[in-house]
Amino acid sequence: MAKFKLDEIDHQILDMLIENTRVPFTDIAKKLLISAGTVHVRVKKMEDAGIIKGSSLTLDYKKLGYSFIAYVGVFLQNTSRTSFVLERINEIPFVTVAHVTTGKFNVFCKIRARNTEHAKDIIFMLDDIEGVYRTETMISLEESINDKKRLMHSIFNDL
Repeated sequence: MAKFKLDEIDHQILDMLIENTRVPFTDIAKKLLISAGTVHVRVKKMEDAGIIKGSSLTLDYKKLGYSFIAYVGVFLQNTSRTSFVLERINEIPFVTVAHVTTGKFNVFCKIRARNTEHAKDIIFMLDDIEGVYRTETMISLEESINDKKRLMHSIFNDL
């Protein structure tokens, strides 16, 4: 596949979509003084090139009763068990992110829970997975930075 070259209009379209994935193409077009059809074609090209991969919805977990966030480092008895352990982790819906890592942990997870008691239950579920040697937990006191735009602008500046 040929490398797709982004221009300033593409950057601005992506900027608006990152801010709100549900923004109508007509609104983007009005702000950029181009046609909605042009926005549609450019977004389609970025999707076809694999630059845009779906869209996401941001939930307010606090309002849903899941404001407790913790990060759990998982130590495995043997790295050959990684795939098996990941399959079991995937069965725990409260684990929202899992990374295979180098360094201290074999797997690093983000969990969301209702409260500390619920978090304890989730951590015990992770501990009980066959092949897990132990876990180490860090509680998030506050999410201070969650900004996808800064990285995107840095990438655009490098292009």
